[in-house]
Amino acid sequence: MPTELIVMLLVVALVAGWVDAVVGGGGLVQLPALLLAMPSAPPTAVLATDKLSSIAGTTASAAAFARRLRVDARLAVPAGLLAIALSAAGAVAASRVPASAFRPLVMATLLAVALLVVLRPRLGLRKRPLPRSAAATVSAVVLAGVVLPFYNGLAGPGTGALILMVLTGLRGLDFLTSSATAKIINVGANLGALITYALHGEVFWLLGLGMAVCNTLGARLGTRTALRRGAGFIRATLLCVIAALTVKLSVDYLA
Repeated sequence: MPTELIVMLLVVALVAGWVDAVVGGGGLVQLPALLLAMPSAPPTAVLATDKLSSIAGTTASAAAFARRLRVDARLAVPAGLLAIALSAAGAVAASRVPASAFRPLVMATLLAVALLVVLRPRLGLRKRPLPRSAAATVSAVVLAGVVLPFYNGLAGPGTGALILMVLTGLRGLDFLTSSATAKIINVGANLGALITYALHGEVFWLLGLGMAVCNTLGARLGTRTALRRGAGFIRATLLCVIAALTVKLSVDYLA
């Protein structure tokens, strides 16, 4: 691979790590760049390399958030464990169920999330714990630990941002706490998919590890930004990520 492409991918991994640490959705930046740089590579190898880079940054961000914030462990742990299995199942299903089948549903979800954030400007800016009803907790675990990790295994971008919104909407957490909790769940989602893709495709280990270092650096910078700037900054970044993700999915769907 030409040196300039390697440098580009390392810079992209740095940016993706920052985006993912702040609000999730780093795959929206990183995966298209990998596909563009390696058009003839096996899809499983590209996806595995993407997950190898992503899981490093997400793990670093999750650890940094956990040291500074009180994470909802009763929700994050079971959802994270489920995410490992369901993202692996999604990765296996990727060869049988194309991700395009899920795009209309994900696009509708993103638009609903955007409207919710715009129409409720105070949503996620302050922590408003909801009553711990069994139905709300189960719904949050199912969506964050089952449905969205399965979509992530299909190489669906924006999983972290959607998990963040599930936690904010169903548990009444502020964006900062939701982002920290979502990182733990997303580690599981990336781990399950990475193991499956690695077993079925040849990972570009040297490139992936180099991108992992840059992704981790970006994640550390993004975590500091999120902690310093707070929920309001995360809200604005979330809207930008949702807009970009909606445009990308719309183009892919219409292509």
